[in-house]
Amino acid sequence: MNNQDKPGAILVPIDYSEQSIIALEQAVSLSKVFNSEIHILNVVSEEFSLSKLFDDSDKLAFEKRAEAKIKEFVAEKSKVYGVDLKPIQVHGKIYEQIVNTADIINAQFIVMGTAGSSSLKKKFIGSNALRVVRESHKPVITIKGKHHRKGCQNIVLPLDLTKETKEKVAKAIEFAKRFGSIIRVVSVLLTNDEFIVNRLTRQLDQVKKYIMEQGVDCTAEIVRDTKGGHSLADSIIDYATKTKGDLIMVMTQQEQEFTDYFIGSSAQGIINSSDIPVLSIIPTPKKDTTVFHPY
Repeated sequence: MNNQDKPGAILVPIDYSEQSIIALEQAVSLSKVFNSEIHILNVVSEEFSLSKLFDDSDKLAFEKRAEAKIKEFVAEKSKVYGVDLKPIQVHGKIYEQIVNTADIINAQFIVMGTAGSSSLKKKFIGSNALRVVRESHKPVITIKGKHHRKGCQNIVLPLDLTKETKEKVAKAIEFAKRFGSIIRVVSVLLTNDEFIVNRLTRQLDQVKKYIMEQGVDCTAEIVRDTKGGHSLADSIIDYATKTKGDLIMVMTQQEQEFTDYFIGSSAQGIINSSDIPVLSIIPTPKKDTTVFHPY
């Protein structure tokens, strides 16, 4: 078997919550399209491992119970979904272990549930997802909503065409070809400046033309904040909801000269608030993607 024939890997962190199991269901669908193995990761929190309230025998017993639980969970879900799930158990900081494990198995994607950040508890859960998105070397799909359609009919591709357009377009085309999706390119208009509006319109038309030349159906639209007071993230989520989006694709770590661990506020807002799954893509380091040059 050559490297091209080998199945890829999808990493799904599990804490047995409803949202992490919903993420697993989405990962199963994704694995069938990408011919990927699914690795289930459970992290025994570092807080327990370092607790002075427990002696070594208590910690060992706890880890054995945790190991038995993940094996039982994987065996049950493998039968339910008809796929061979692979269990992994580690201990440490949750987000660090997710990122490290994804690197070790060379994951194509990390698929993880997040509860957003609308309450104190959810802020803690959401913060782990954001840390993973911020520090991962692999694309991350965050799953917040409870109900999702099968497949991926509509990919919503928000573009700020002064930034990372080319890489994000390429990833959207890859997904669309695998799923038979329509790519819905959208840009939120933040100004009435005629020069900028015309430039944005030309560039959106160029992106649409290029995508369709790759054999993928595409729409392109400029939207305005018609309700007033909306953030950029809210406008994109509203558009994705209106067009029945199944996946929103965002680019993270955009300002690499500033820090390697930066998520733009709009991307963070979408990840936190969208009930539609969000695919966060990490730009290739030291690559100029400022201008879109399809040819």
